[in-house]
Amino acid sequence: YYAYHDGASWHYETADSSLDVGLGASLALDTSGHAHISYQDYENWDLKYATNVSGSWVTTTVDSYGWIGFNSSIAVDASGHAHIIYTDDTNYDLKYATNASGAWITTTVTSGYIFYESIATDTSGHAHICYESNGLWYATNASGSWITTMVDSGLNAGDWCSIAVDASGQAHISYHDFTNGHLKYATNVSGSWVTATIDSEEDVGWSTSLALDASGSIHIS
Repeated sequence: YYAYHDGASWHYETADSSLDVGLGASLALDTSGHAHISYQDYENWDLKYATNVSGSWVTTTVDSYGWIGFNSSIAVDASGHAHIIYTDDTNYDLKYATNASGAWITTTVTSGYIFYESIATDTSGHAHICYESNGLWYATNASGSWITTMVDSGLNAGDWCSIAVDASGQAHISYHDFTNGHLKYATNVSGSWVTATIDSEEDVGWSTSLALDASGSIHIS
C-alpha cells in the first residue's frame, strides 16, 4: 500500500495487489513528487519495483534469481532514475539495480553476510551505500566501479545504518553499535572516515535514520 497526506487528509492506494508483496518496502520521491517503491515479493522471493510516475501504479520485477530483495533500500536521483540496493540471500551477495539506462541493470557490489543496507545518490547520480558485515562498510560507484571501505571495524557496528550524501558528494551515516549499545555517526567530509558516538545512554540507536536539510545540517532519529 501507499499513503500520502495532501495537507488536509490522508489518502491510501494499492500499489501492488499481488499476494504476499511489500516485505521490507522502501520509498523515495522524485523531484516531481512521484513515488518509487522497492519491495520483496515474498511469494516468489523476487525484488519488485512500483511507481506512479505515469499517473497510475506500474510494477516491475527487477530481479528474480534466487531469494532476492529482502530489506531493500531505494533512492531516486535528480533525473528521476531509481537506484536500489538489496541482498541476494541465495548467494550471500549485496546487489545493486538501476534503471538509469532505461532498462533495469543489476550488478553485485560485494559478497558475504550483509545486513542493514542503505543507499543514497549524489548530484551526479552515483550511488553511495552503507551496510553491516562484521563492522560498518561503505561502498560507492562514483569512480565508475564499485569501491568498498570499512568505516568502523567494531564487531556488529553498522546495524541499521542510514546514509545521506551532501551537495559536495560527501557521505554521512548514522548507525547502531550493537556491542556497546551506542548510537554512532560517521562521515568522510574531511577526506578520511571519522566516527563519533552521538548517544551512549542505555541501549540506543536501533532503527536509526539520518537526513540532511537544505543547509546541510544533520538530523538523526
